[in-house]
Amino acid sequence: GLTRLTASFDMSCAFAYGPGGTARLIHDGYSAAVSRTALGRYMKGGFLLDPFYVACTTGLAEGLWRMRDIAPDGFFASDFASSHEVHPCISQEAGTLIEEIGFVVPLAAGEGAVYSLMRHRDGLAFSAEEFCALSDLCPLIAACLRRQQPPGVHGQAAPMSDPYGNERVFEAAFGNRLTPTQLVVTRLVLRGHSNLSIGKVMNIAEGTVRIHRKNIYRRLGISSQGALFRIFIDHLNGRQLY
Repeated sequence: GLTRLTASFDMSCAFAYGPGGTARLIHDGYSAAVSRTALGRYMKGGFLLDPFYVACTTGLAEGLWRMRDIAPDGFFASDFASSHEVHPCISQEAGTLIEEIGFVVPLAAGEGAVYSLMRHRDGLAFSAEEFCALSDLCPLIAACLRRQQPPGVHGQAAPMSDPYGNERVFEAAFGNRLTPTQLVVTRLVLRGHSNLSIGKVMNIAEGTVRIHRKNIYRRLGISSQGALFRIFIDHLNGRQLY
């Protein structure tokens, strides 16, 4: 539609994320090359690692955002960012993203929606001019996304509940082996936060974060961040869809 007339892109999608740690696919503009299995794992809980999901749960202002401007400091080196198993836009061959931008729109009943536009590595990043032109479409995009709410859901957008308390996928994958604090650290590690960033988010010293990570690995019987991600993915493989 208007977005494609304003700037070219390779894929698009729109999700609504709920306050209970849930996701609804409301627009599937993925290419035929996108793995349906990866999309299924994303819907089962992989979305919890997506910076745009986090943006919705933490009240990011309505508007158009570049992924690199909202992602944690270590996100692009994280396992999620490069995993073809759970990230629908990553392939085993070519096709990893060069850039993703998204319209973030608060909805009623605590939901938030994101309409994402993506370009592959054989393209160019969205220019400042393209980004500005797309930003002008935000009121129209927001109105369209709000029309996708389930019947009977009306009213003003409401703050979502504590994101550390509503994501049962993490609790199911790690909770019985980790303390509540270790579970929060694990969540932030998987989302691509460095030790320094985790310390700032949790208001603790960077050295304390290192101790937590060491204890997490010991409790889980692993020795690397990749193994931590593997536990999470293996859990998704055994989960049923919401």
